[in-house]
Amino acid sequence: MKKEIIFLTPIAICIVVAVIIVALYNYRLKKRIIEAGPIDDNTLQFLLSLSGVGSEVLKWGLILLFGGSGLVLVEFLPFPADESSVPYGVVLISVALGFLSYYLIMKKREK
Repeated sequence: MKKEIIFLTPIAICIVVAVIIVALYNYRLKKRIIEAGPIDDNTLQFLLSLSGVGSEVLKWGLILLFGGSGLVLVEFLPFPADESSVPYGVVLISVALGFLSYYLIMKKREK
């Protein structure tokens, strides 16, 4: 277990830093567009697409929910993680199901 934590910690830190940088630059871009002058319909649609906070929360909520359920399911499997790759496959499949469910929900919203 310590090997996984040592491996995943830098990845988690990089993801958090990347999310913060993207949010900061989206804020700066929206601020520049608003300060540039009058806003037409195309600009308004672009600003609304940058503000997709609801869809981001839904995406990460589903991914974490399915990933967590995959980790819970791994605890009930008779395969040890250090001897078999089945637990990793179960977690990856559950995370993929989270992404797929997010995709289907967003596709349904577009219609």
